[in-house]
Amino acid sequence: MPLLSSRFPQAALLAAAAFTITPSVAIAQVKHATIKYDFKNLAADARPMVRWWWFGPAVEKPEILRELQQMKADGIGGAELAFVYPEELDSTGSADPAHTLKNLPFLSPEMLAAVTYAQAEGRKLGLRIDVTLCSGWPYGGPAITLEQAATRLRTMEIAIPAGTTGIPKFKLPEGEAILSISIVNGEPKHWDAASAVPFQPTAANTIPPASIPRTALFFLSSKTKQQVKRAALGAEGYVLDPFSHDAVANHLKSVGEPLLKAFGTTPPYAIFSDSLEAYGADWTPTLPAEFLKRRGYDLLPHLPELVAGGTPAAEQVRHDWGQTLTELVNQNYLTQINNWSIAHHTKFRSQTYGEPAVTFSSQKLVALPEGEGPQWRQFSTLRWASSGNHVFNKNVTSGETFTWLHSPVFRATPLDMKAEADVDFIMGENQLIFHGWPYSPPASELPPGDPGWSLYAAAVFNDHNPWHPVMPEVNAYITRISALLRQGHPANQVAILLPTDDAWAHFAPGKATATGELARLVSPELIATILSAGYNFDFIDAEAINSEDIHYQALILPQIDRIPLQTLLKISDFIDDGGKVLALGHAPTSDPQGKVSTELADLAAQITVVPATEQLTVKLNSLVTPDLQLTQTESATRDVVGFIRRHLPASDIYFVANTSNHPIDTTATFATSHKFAQQIDPDTTLSTPALATAQSIHLAPYESRIFLFSDTPTTAKPTPTTPPISQLADLSNDWKINFTSTKQELAAPTLTDWTTSPATRNYSGEAVYTRDFPLTATPTTPTYLEIEGGTPLVRPGSEPLAETNTVRPAGAALPNPLVTRTGPGMRAWYNPPVREAAIVFINGQRAGALWHPPYRLDVAKFLKPGQNTIEIHVYNTALNAWAALPPHDYKPLIAKYGDRFQMQDLNKVEPVPSGILGKIHLVTQPK
Repeated sequence: MPLLSSRFPQAALLAAAAFTITPSVAIAQVKHATIKYDFKNLAADARPMVRWWWFGPAVEKPEILRELQQMKADGIGGAELAFVYPEELDSTGSADPAHTLKNLPFLSPEMLAAVTYAQAEGRKLGLRIDVTLCSGWPYGGPAITLEQAATRLRTMEIAIPAGTTGIPKFKLPEGEAILSISIVNGEPKHWDAASAVPFQPTAANTIPPASIPRTALFFLSSKTKQQVKRAALGAEGYVLDPFSHDAVANHLKSVGEPLLKAFGTTPPYAIFSDSLEAYGADWTPTLPAEFLKRRGYDLLPHLPELVAGGTPAAEQVRHDWGQTLTELVNQNYLTQINNWSIAHHTKFRSQTYGEPAVTFSSQKLVALPEGEGPQWRQFSTLRWASSGNHVFNKNVTSGETFTWLHSPVFRATPLDMKAEADVDFIMGENQLIFHGWPYSPPASELPPGDPGWSLYAAAVFNDHNPWHPVMPEVNAYITRISALLRQGHPANQVAILLPTDDAWAHFAPGKATATGELARLVSPELIATILSAGYNFDFIDAEAINSEDIHYQALILPQIDRIPLQTLLKISDFIDDGGKVLALGHAPTSDPQGKVSTELADLAAQITVVPATEQLTVKLNSLVTPDLQLTQTESATRDVVGFIRRHLPASDIYFVANTSNHPIDTTATFATSHKFAQQIDPDTTLSTPALATAQSIHLAPYESRIFLFSDTPTTAKPTPTTPPISQLADLSNDWKINFTSTKQELAAPTLTDWTTSPATRNYSGEAVYTRDFPLTATPTTPTYLEIEGGTPLVRPGSEPLAETNTVRPAGAALPNPLVTRTGPGMRAWYNPPVREAAIVFINGQRAGALWHPPYRLDVAKFLKPGQNTIEIHVYNTALNAWAALPPHDYKPLIAKYGDRFQMQDLNKVEPVPSGILGKIHLVTQPK
């Protein structure tokens, strides 16, 4: 059954009906096909995927098949083939020739045969198979000549002392060409662009004398000479010129065609282009002609202004230069690759941000825009991608997920995964692509304690990680939320208009990146203020407004200077139709070229100006009812409770998450028009009645909830906010622990950390905790196995809250120590009572998994009168065993292949606490 969307009216009505939940029953038991499919059977196309790194590539068919089968068993929906650098030298003289390691040259017949085998076996298992259309990143390689390599504008400055009448001659490096020459007053690095006089070189290169020092500016079409990063064996070479039609066409022919041919008659679901990282690429040989055709004037005489900046005239040139670069990458990279993918019966999945100068609306040119980055309360390319999909009516937003999760490799845990996944969900992601799954030799071929191959900096989600047995539960949670967040339409209330024209005007040679500029122009304070005020938001740009109109309740302009007149006219129509528009700081002042007009000024005068960010909350709240109001709570809580809403014709869906390491107790009011609500536990799928107004919400650290609203009444009243709990048994002592890998069995009168004993300090794997306990009767009410404990950690650079009732001025958006993001990546700043995951068995029956707070399972149906046996299988990380190994010597690998990667944070490879570290109770909820 396909996922439902309100773009199909009958399906939308069915979905709406399916959200009418009978009180106090599991969603899986509701007799509506949509919910049963999404929650119990788990939508196959909403399952997470993995980036499957093939190192070398040095892969063998038996291990390829085993890893695909493991992915399937884990609840993973597919793999993206990604070919990267060698991890080891070829094996020689092996006693077992069937397992001789051999790095296969990129696109060699042997490598392509492995691709053919992997995609065929993956499809047999029902897995989606994508392929990265290169090795490493960005696109490029040995087929790209220096002529087709990424190009930049370089300025060479030669001092001309006073009285000098000649310019020295010199030889240009290979790949460079002179674009123009100007003579300016002043010395190198301190010259006056307004004094520029064009110079045509002659045989003598003579110039008239002057009484002041001058500088000769040579503007050169140069090459970045950037090499493909993390390339596989045989894939080394230049990064291609993304503005060049011929360079991109060459890459599609030399790399794309062989890879897709390996898929035979079953093309990949999608081809993939990673984040655009052609650093410094800001020129192409055809740029002067294209600029003249598109902008109507010659760029070359204005190169002194472009390079110098600092004047209105320079900003106009930079704006036009940036716009032209955007148009060229749109046409020659994005559109060409997208058309090529259509012709080859696949889809183009693109991370459309970074360098070169793509913009927000560039995303409409690709089939599957993708983002990355859990920067929820600041500019993020994940929200960039989800917003693009919302605006351009694309229902699935994929995200490169867990890229920098809790370094070093093998340190990330299931709790870390949930902490990031929930942030990604509230930003609109609904297709997670794990970064990633390293192909690795079989465990039998690795030294004892060696967890196998891994990328230089990323989390590891294959079965070499000891906590891997809980992956089915983790993936079921992720699939469940991903499928839920594809229902209906996105319903974010607020849009932020991205100042694209201002970004172009701030471009500079070597810094021609729209997303880089926009991250500066759209401040974290603005984003945090909107979120803390009770709204979720999307980005939008002028081009999208002009083509798609404005489908939000409020539009915010973040100190925009330049705006197209057509866009202001659209905004005026939006205001006339009842839309709310607020300009932060000031209304727009000019058109894209920096010119003012009476018409523009009159239109801008209609926009309400909010002088400062601190005043935005009050003004916005007075115009638009917040989508999620947290009442009777401190401002710190409003900063860490995130949500996203999906709207169907007859219902609303809210996903609400505690993004912090502290428990949250608050009261919420939802801005839904529906009267009746259900609250859903996304792990158990159990439903209880709720309220649209004054709904109590209790969330453990990093816990989440689903709220469903409709107009169908329920027969039950809301449950008490804090039901009483009665202890049936204290199970904190007298366990036997069997460390299964070493066959070591210990008596544990009290629960302790494995690393406190020299015998188990470096143990990585499974330990089975066993004990018996008596019950006089079978419980008749919900009964929970609960592992108590867990403490928040202080994130570096922050302090814990001194008072739980801390109150900040309304609208203030200050750093919050409960917020858990740091640097480019993320982790859960929390010491849990289970390190790192556990599977519980009661009387031989599997009761469930424990992998995030609250560490509690309903075990009533597994209990019996008399003696009961409990087993808790606990799994830690691979880090502990890895810490006991001698450092890996990469010198021979570097000597043969060059220094292609640098393992990160190896100084942090040390044993971490392991085992059950909290109190264990059996508790019941009385009637």
